[in-house]
Amino acid sequence: MNLYDSLPDAAATVFGAEAVAEFSYDVLTVDVPVGSWISALEIARDKLGCTYFDWLSAVDEPGTGFRICAHVVSLENHRVRRLLLRTTVPHSAASLPSAVAVYAGAEWHERETFEMFGVTFTDHPNLVPLLLPENFEGHPLRKDFVLAARVAKAWPGAKEPGEAHDPDAPKRRQMLPPGVPDPNDWGPMKGQLPPAPARPARTPRAAGAAGAVARTPREGAPVRRTRSVTEGSATQAPAEAATEEAAPRPPRRTRSVSEGSASQSPPAEAPKPAPRSSDAPWHDPKPAFEEPPTPPEADRQTSPEAEPAEPAEPAEPAEPPAPAGPAGPAGPDAAPESEPRTTPKTDPTPDNGGDA
Repeated sequence: MNLYDSLPDAAATVFGAEAVAEFSYDVLTVDVPVGSWISALEIARDKLGCTYFDWLSAVDEPGTGFRICAHVVSLENHRVRRLLLRTTVPHSAASLPSAVAVYAGAEWHERETFEMFGVTFTDHPNLVPLLLPENFEGHPLRKDFVLAARVAKAWPGAKEPGEAHDPDAPKRRQMLPPGVPDPNDWGPMKGQLPPAPARPARTPRAAGAAGAVARTPREGAPVRRTRSVTEGSATQAPAEAATEEAAPRPPRRTRSVSEGSASQSPPAEAPKPAPRSSDAPWHDPKPAFEEPPTPPEADRQTSPEAEPAEPAEPAEPAEPPAPAGPAGPAGPDAAPESEPRTTPKTDPTPDNGGDA
């Protein structure tokens, strides 16, 4: 079992009595004092197996100091164990021993932290600026660093749309977010700008609305009637009068879903097709050869007359064909006149005159 698995309960035993640890989001966080910073890093490397150095940086906490954070990882037995070591240095004495002797990869991380926050790392082999130009002044990631870009260019919310084109238009109250100083106090236009206009005094009416000054009615004016929120304004009629004047509403008409609402108009009739001319053959196409209609399968099984026509056979003289009934050749099942008539086969079953 790795010693890492006994944390955070055994934080005081592993890192010292003043160490405070907590485990959240798969990351073990341990806070140690400044004097135990290097020893805590050695314990993490030697006893907890955190041989992988990830990053080192700082956070500016106003009123508290700079919180230095180092994130290291253990990869033993194909398992990732994360450890975040933290310590806090005051703003007045932002100094901390360098961790390069424990983790060589912390060299340029400490250079960046020194450049952005102003934290000095003692015993660092080459503590020089890393990212900013040589003539840059200040530490950009401090909370008290002045945003020079906002001094040269006004904050987007300082003016309403269209105010820049009309110099005589009334200006709104200047808005300065945190980190943006007054351009007349800091920057290239220091002392050259006129003072900001003071806010106009509140009128007695506005002050009375806020409860500062009571409004005195003029002489001879009637006493103002006080009404509650439920009664409404003086122009609103009483609820009783409104109820009496309101006429009874007719019963609501019930409509089904298929009928739709009362505001929907009935569906318009479909337009009639235009008459087709008979002189155009493509309007009424006809096949070149007409074929007799094929009877259904049921009629084909019950009636021999519905079977497809076959070549005619000579009838025997001893048995004349049965007389045709109402549904015979002249019936509705008869073939058109244009087709040649065929002699049906003889059937010993007498024809009762009905449909086959």
